[in-house]
This record gives sequence, C-alpha cells and structure tokens, in this order.
Amino acid sequence: MPRRSRALVLASTLALGLSACGSGSTDGGADAEGSADLQVVASFYPVQYLVERVAGEHAEVSSLTAPGVDPHSLELSPRDVGSLGDADLVVYSAGMQAAVDDAVESQVDDTALDVAPAADLLSVSETEEEHAGHSEEGDEDREHEGDEGHEGHDHGSEDPHFWLDPERYGHVVEAIADRLVEVDPDHAADYEANAASVVEDLDALDADFEQGLADCTSRDLVTTHEAFGYLAERYDLHQMGITGISPEAEPSAARLAEISSQVEELGVTTIYAEPILTNAIARTVAQETGTRVLTLDPLGGITEESAGEDYLEVMRANLEALSDGLGCS
Repeated sequence: MPRRSRALVLASTLALGLSACGSGSTDGGADAEGSADLQVVASFYPVQYLVERVAGEHAEVSSLTAPGVDPHSLELSPRDVGSLGDADLVVYSAGMQAAVDDAVESQVDDTALDVAPAADLLSVSETEEEHAGHSEEGDEDREHEGDEGHEGHDHGSEDPHFWLDPERYGHVVEAIADRLVEVDPDHAADYEANAASVVEDLDALDADFEQGLADCTSRDLVTTHEAFGYLAERYDLHQMGITGISPEAEPSAARLAEISSQVEELGVTTIYAEPILTNAIARTVAQETGTRVLTLDPLGGITEESAGEDYLEVMRANLEALSDGLGCS
C-alpha cells in the first residue's frame, strides 16, 4: 500500500477512535461495545464481598461503610444518600444499620434488596439462649447481661450478624444472584456460576470449622460483645459477651465482676477482643482473671490490621484463634 494511502487509513482509524471515546456513556464502566456495568451499592463489607464475587466483572460495587468504620454506628452524608438513587441496585441487611434502613425507605425502596430474609435471622434471645449456659445460674446471668447490653443501641429484636455462619451466608449468596439475574438477565449464566463458586467456598469453610472445633477443651467463648451468636449456634459454642449485642455499650463494674467470676469458674483461658474496637474491656477482664487476649474478628470490614485480605482469609484466621483459645485438637 502506498505511504499516502496508509496515512489516510491511520487518520481514519484515529478519528473513529476519538469519536468513540467522545460518545461513551456517562454511566461509567462502559465497555468497548457501549454496554455499561451495573452500579451496585452495598451497605457494609459482608454484603459488599458477596456482591463483588457474584457480580464479577459486570458491576462496579461501592460500600456505604468505609474500612475501619464500625458498621453499627454508620452515619450517612447527604451525598451518600443521594448516591443510592443513582444505583441500579442497593443491597443491604435491614436491622443492621438504622441510617441505611431510613435511606432505603426514603430513596430507593424499589431498587433495593434486603438480604435479611434470606439469612433467616434469629432473635436476639435465641442467639443468647441457644448456648446460654450450663446451669440455671448461668441462665440468670445471661438474662441480666442481655438487659444491660442492649441499652443505648437498637438492633430491633433480631441478631444481624448472620455472616459469621457460613451456611446462612450461603443462602444470602443465592438471593443476591437471583436479584442480579432479574436486573441483568443477559449475564444470568455468569451470576449463577459465580454464586455456585462462592457457595462451594463457604461449604468448604463450614467443613473446616466443623472439623476444627469438634474436639475442644472448652466450648465457652468470652467476647467483648455478642457478635458471635450465629457462629456459636452453628458450632456448638457457648458465647458470653462482656457486653451485649451492642459494641457501644459500656459494662458496669458489677458486670465486669460477674463475667470475671464466670471465667474463673469455667476455667476459661482466653478473652477475645476485636480489631476495630478498643480491647481495653477485654484486657481488664484478662488482668482480673489471669487469662490472655486473642483477636476474633466479627468481619464488619477489612482494614490493614485485619488478619486477611477478604472474608474467607479472616474467617480462617478466626478459626485458628478459636482453636488456640479453646484448646481444640
């Protein structure tokens, strides 16, 4: 081809390329064929993780809860609330974050997916009482603890921490996949395949927990607050929170004395603190009882201090901490 002809072809190609760049969708995430990715907003990390894995390359996923922020106490800016209206889908868990519940109701009720029904949430009393103690005295202590722990923070009547049970978490995967198929049926096969992969990973995680916690010296799980009710219910542990289900509650001197007495009576060797919250309460009980403090992550978010880069890695780190602290073999 003559040099002039090659130059004309090149010029035409560049012109077409520039024209294509200038006429792209304003939705963001558009591919070369002009089909825009879904814009999905997740309320906090456990929901975000599942949406990212199930949606794969077909969605841009953002979270309302920044890393390192306690999701229970999230406050939304007007800009945050406004972003919900621009999303193709908002995925949240009702009862976990009051600010998100209010924003969804006022802004995007028709484009929102509440995953709480798929998780089949237990009532707070069920997660407290399922493994509430080994005697009538322990039951009375639990009732007192629950009354005190809920003061100042309202989750309603249900425990929202479903993701710490891999089986319930798997049910949420399926709900997310079904909704993505409704919103974007062209990629249904991808969503269904991705969901199957996540459920397979969660089944393997569940099997590891079952095996790892089957034979333990102690089944008494002493935590800073009662975020681990579903995990305890799933793997036959007895959770004792220094405070109740609210991470914001401050235990009274009487409660600290009560839990210290229980720790000594039951021969507990480990108190579990959380990476996002201060460990001062756990250390106070540990000093009183001669026990040690290990970290157990409720997975409200992933930060540089997390023991892994995603849900699966942190949950396996939790399993190691539980096995160590409870004397499992």
